[in-house]
Amino acid sequence: MTATRPRVAILGVGHVGSALARILLDAGYDVDVAASGDPQRIQLIASVVMPGARPRWAAEAVADADVVILAIPLHRFAGLDRSMLDGKIVVDSMNYWAPTDGVQPLFEDDELTSSEIVQRELAAARIVKTFNHIGYHEMEEDRRPAGDPDRRALGVASDDPDAAAVVASLIEDAGYDTVLAESLRDGVAFEPGGPVFGARLDAAAFRAAVAGELETAA
Repeated sequence: MTATRPRVAILGVGHVGSALARILLDAGYDVDVAASGDPQRIQLIASVVMPGARPRWAAEAVADADVVILAIPLHRFAGLDRSMLDGKIVVDSMNYWAPTDGVQPLFEDDELTSSEIVQRELAAARIVKTFNHIGYHEMEEDRRPAGDPDRRALGVASDDPDAAAVVASLIEDAGYDTVLAESLRDGVAFEPGGPVFGARLDAAAFRAAVAGELETAA
């Protein structure tokens, strides 16, 4: 781990995981990546698509990480080894797309948001919802330096303020402003169909859109 920044493990090396690896590596973070199975299988793609990321077995990458990003298709979540994430800050970048993933009984609970279900299933982890409301193809091109008037905002939702702060710092280093939601449940505004999903907004507009959604829901 670097002296001042947490080590990041990204589970999933598809479009989202690869884009996240590139922006975090560019921001100066140490990044390990893992897919299901032997890391040798992703060695070539990692060296070409996200040079500098270290392919590892998932359990080893998670064990050494301070922040773990779930960048897997949501339908694979049910088969994830829950115990290896105990005590970790876990970023949920997933979305529930029934037309794409098929109906997932685990996520059909209308009383909870998808990230609340992730928190329920990973009870000993510290879940933070973010990165789910920006397209992977926008992650690199939309970055801006701090203070830039065109800097885009991303939302951060968690029931753990300290975990949220760590992830917010990571996002800001990567080139985005952050808007902190008061709870993981408030992250419903980031989900598909929510007011900020896929929207390029600055911090003030993002905050206003989320507040309006939550007031309407209340």
